[in-house]
Amino acid sequence: MKYIFKFPDIGEGLEEGKIVQWYVRKGQNIASGDPIVKMETDKVVTDIPSPREGVISQVFGAVGETVKVGNALVEIDIEGVSGEEAQAVAKAEIAPPSEKVVEEKGFGVVGTIEVAGDGAYLPSSGEGLSATPIATAETARRKVLATPVARAMAKELGVDINSVSGTGPAGRVTKKDIEAASRMPSAPLLAQAATATDANRREYVPLSMIRRTIAKNMLRSKQNAAHMSVMEEVEVSELVQIRERIKSPLAERGIRLSYLPFVIKAVTTALKHHPVLNSELDIENERIIRKNYINIGIAVDTEEGLVVPVIRDADKLSIAELARRINSISERAASRQITLDEMKDGTFTITSYGSIGGYFAVPVINYPQVAILGVGRLAEKPVIRDAAVVPGKVLPISMSVDHRIVDGGEVARFLNEVLAYLKDPVLMLALEGGSNEI
Repeated sequence: MKYIFKFPDIGEGLEEGKIVQWYVRKGQNIASGDPIVKMETDKVVTDIPSPREGVISQVFGAVGETVKVGNALVEIDIEGVSGEEAQAVAKAEIAPPSEKVVEEKGFGVVGTIEVAGDGAYLPSSGEGLSATPIATAETARRKVLATPVARAMAKELGVDINSVSGTGPAGRVTKKDIEAASRMPSAPLLAQAATATDANRREYVPLSMIRRTIAKNMLRSKQNAAHMSVMEEVEVSELVQIRERIKSPLAERGIRLSYLPFVIKAVTTALKHHPVLNSELDIENERIIRKNYINIGIAVDTEEGLVVPVIRDADKLSIAELARRINSISERAASRQITLDEMKDGTFTITSYGSIGGYFAVPVINYPQVAILGVGRLAEKPVIRDAAVVPGKVLPISMSVDHRIVDGGEVARFLNEVLAYLKDPVLMLALEGGSNEI
């Protein structure tokens, strides 16, 4: 029998994904759990596994094409069951005719498998239709039926797909129709003359899934939180010396040590005394949700855009453990290997823009959190020490909070504590008890 496996909802309100790489092709044998396709969602790049063993009889969509949740990915021939038997089984089930929901344990996704009849085909909308004539020419003109491959080819060749007569079932435009249209002297090409002189002056780059999500989240944060920002400086010469002393021993253990683990340790220690900054405002139910755990989101810059993986229970980790987690996050974020689970349930975010460049900034809250702390570029400046002007190491700190729930006084008290720990890191480590080992 033939099964159509549809793009599943892999969580976090996913609506669509972009095809990055196909692992299968038509005629290929596949086992249950084998990866079918690599998909880029708005947060991660992930492999989608096959829920069944069989032979790939059809692949829907080209690399770079966006696929909605619920649209078909592949059609699989399942050995030992005829199409008639499959449809008889489907009709006997309680689920809607010719459709079964398959939940495979251990693969991390839930998808829909649809039994495909002999005369069925898949238009671009992803709905299975029988091979019957389509309504009117006007309807066909408004939304022509075509395979995803045909649409991708039409776009690549500059062919106006709405002007092509389809020879497939129900007038569907196929790959062969596009190829034939492109060879015609009077091919229905998309209007290009108007943009010819513009071609060398502008470049149009489509938004990636991550960039679209960043844009959406930044706007949501600005629309839903009353931002207030505070900026401070702290002299950290002692912190610089401590890092220099322990950097080499940690490097021998394969751990790169930046200043960020010390900042995380200072923040998590202070958050225990200022729980409102580790909370969430539930405006609909008129309440504040205080989190009794501290999960620190780390803003990581990648080629595709900013991602914010989470270090869980960061307050329970040592400086060395924090450095190891940061190294792992940075490396895997760069190669798009961060999982959805690692992006969930952050309670407070830290962004270290100073590692690239920049002194002060106004960071945007990672909504629905209520606070974010930014770390700028470490600079050498004259400071007053023992009534004398001497060279000092100065670290700039920027912080934004949701002023609906956090008052200015609370921000000042929290920052004072964080800066005190950074200025005197020995005090911070001493206060952390059992988890302070380097």
